[in-house]
Amino acid sequence: MSKRFKDKVVVITGASGGVGRATAWEFAKQGAKIVLLARGIEQLEATKKEVEAYGGKALAIPTDVADANAVEAAAERAEKEFGPIDVWINNAMNSVFAKFIDITPEEFKRVTEVTYLGQVYGTMSALKRMLPRDKGSIVLVGSALAYRGIPLQSAYCGSKHGIQGFYDSLRTELMHEKSNIKTCMVQLPAMNTTQFGWVLSKLPNKPRPMGKVYEPEVAARAIVFAAAHNRRSVWVGYPTYEAIIGNKIAPWYADIVLAKTGIKGQQTDELADPNRKNNVWEPIREDRGAHGSFADIAAKKSYTLWAGINRNFVRVVAGIGVGALVIVLNSGKNKG
Repeated sequence: MSKRFKDKVVVITGASGGVGRATAWEFAKQGAKIVLLARGIEQLEATKKEVEAYGGKALAIPTDVADANAVEAAAERAEKEFGPIDVWINNAMNSVFAKFIDITPEEFKRVTEVTYLGQVYGTMSALKRMLPRDKGSIVLVGSALAYRGIPLQSAYCGSKHGIQGFYDSLRTELMHEKSNIKTCMVQLPAMNTTQFGWVLSKLPNKPRPMGKVYEPEVAARAIVFAAAHNRRSVWVGYPTYEAIIGNKIAPWYADIVLAKTGIKGQQTDELADPNRKNNVWEPIREDRGAHGSFADIAAKKSYTLWAGINRNFVRVVAGIGVGALVIVLNSGKNKG
């Protein structure tokens, strides 16, 4: 896959920070032509420079993905300047850290429009161009929270859950039409990204990711893999497996655990700044890079992701191991 995306046109929403920005780096290393969509021009220009430094080409288009017309205009410009879109990565998100009763209707709507409808609008614009050509790849960036909601993030969890339902419907429709367009939803665990420093928070203490945390480069590698393969989904990190599978088996147990630990577990011991900036309505006019402030606890690798990507190899090795064990056991019985 080292040069699979050379000269391919890749659109990434939410490309100004976190997972989107790290994903742009990964495609750039393969020589892709990357269209960067986000609201903040300062962050977009910084990402553009990084993409070019990694060997890719970049086009930065300030875009609010909650505006369907803006997304469509960005898609038109992308094809006009770079050519036909090969890959569309739906990554943009927004959130409010607060108890549900403390979130206003306007705030809840805004998170839903960016995090859920932003992916819907992006997919619409991508399919409008890919369907006539019967080729392309669309990746929806999801979360373990699409399956297991947690306290203090009702708007975000609801949006990710909505994306999961939307994706199920979309994928089956494309399968029915025997379309050659690839689709995949990448389910992520907690990530060390800038979101904890710039989303709206109404908590008394500074927010933090809950559970095991991963660097955004881990997610980026999964997304690039997903763009190249027609996998139904790719799960990143064992906490994602734990959340999704565990919730299917015993959702009542997850309710109990999260009710006890979910509120405190998403806050540091440091008091929040009452004048803290947030990016719900407007982008923060400064570049904060791709990483958050939790590098000391963030993992740079995911062994479960490696196993998922190399699942055929793992199956062969597991089969050989089981076969060898059976031979040893039978040999012991015969000797007995």
